[in-house]
Amino acid sequence: MHHRILPLCVPSLAASLMILPLSPAPGAPPAPAATPAASKDAALRSFHGQPSFTLSTKEVEVAVTRLGAHTAPVTFFRDSAQPVQPYHITPWQDEAPAAMPAPVLVPLRGDFFCLPFGGNNDALNGEKHPPHGEIVGDPWTLVGTRTSGDVTTLSLSFSPTVRKGRITKDLSLVAGHNVLYSSHTIEGFAGRAPLGHHATLAMPEKEGSVRIATSPFSFGMTCPGLFSDPRQREYQALLPGTKWTDLSKVPSAWKNAPDADLTRMPARQGYADLIQINSQPWDKTGGPAWTTATYPDAGYVWFSLKDQSVLHSTVFWIENHGRHGHPWNGRNNCLGLEDVTAHFADGLVASTSDNVLTKEGVPTALELSATKPTVVNYIQGVVRIPPGFENVQSLQFSPGEVTFLSTTGKRVTAPVRHEFLKTGKL
Repeated sequence: MHHRILPLCVPSLAASLMILPLSPAPGAPPAPAATPAASKDAALRSFHGQPSFTLSTKEVEVAVTRLGAHTAPVTFFRDSAQPVQPYHITPWQDEAPAAMPAPVLVPLRGDFFCLPFGGNNDALNGEKHPPHGEIVGDPWTLVGTRTSGDVTTLSLSFSPTVRKGRITKDLSLVAGHNVLYSSHTIEGFAGRAPLGHHATLAMPEKEGSVRIATSPFSFGMTCPGLFSDPRQREYQALLPGTKWTDLSKVPSAWKNAPDADLTRMPARQGYADLIQINSQPWDKTGGPAWTTATYPDAGYVWFSLKDQSVLHSTVFWIENHGRHGHPWNGRNNCLGLEDVTAHFADGLVASTSDNVLTKEGVPTALELSATKPTVVNYIQGVVRIPPGFENVQSLQFSPGEVTFLSTTGKRVTAPVRHEFLKTGKL
């Protein structure tokens, strides 16, 4: 069954994020500039209220918060006249600190790794985790920064206490690439658990101005339970628990209303919804599973690449001013494109039990070993596109590069070491 959580991408915790100052997403209000701040740790700078570690090359600068290791702002094409900052940073980040319903909401921004992914409202064998796990709301420890050839890597670590273990986060940049390569190594934390990335993009206010595409998927499903609760001043627009195979034809909650087209965002202002698509396996797709968000007005595509044998599904957290309780207050407009192995955002109990997805053959938890580390490799990046690109139709993978083919016949090739997803080597 569906277990409701707090307000994020956990049935109602999805995430209110907003973008950083250098180059706001089209239509987004400009955010205040990041101000480097004095800190006890010389490696830290303050971005939107959160002390953060930074990693940079000529092309890319990454800020990752010490609290929860949320990755944003990330500035791609920082050496150009039009740098791109695709990630959402929640609107309350530049406000006076206030009590939050969940720790994850304090730094909430950009991409972050969740373990266990989801709301975690219910305890499992006496084990109770906060929404998306301790790792998203508690401080991480700096391991160090290293450079090898054209690769620079920032390493952080975290040791959870609810379930013992250690997670090492390696964020890497390659000179000449507008790509962020990440690797999470999980040691200990034995047993089954949902996990995944919670990449959240800033959305402009102009309806339908961002185009969404994905690699082939077996089916999609709308969150089977109540994701947005009107009793908490939250509202959803899609019909719960429906199964479908086309992102452009998702049933609406209202009788006789037209289907929703989830390839065009933002849409349905005043609503927050959650859906999950289940990626086709590697042998059927001929390569990594992918998700793209095309910003034609701004001239770029954001993309993510994953090994779908590790992260089986993608959760869409569609948040368009649909939450009116604290701290959202109707301000949040973002899109979470979250590559996970999980049962929606319902957390440990739902994801490790029989559920509507496992009955369809979709794994919703990974078996973590006390003796053998589990490694989750992931790629996110930005590529420039020419006028008239419109939307992504497919991706082609060749050694060390990816070609983006558009629905209008245009093509763009970028250096991306996608082999990293399987090898973990750059």
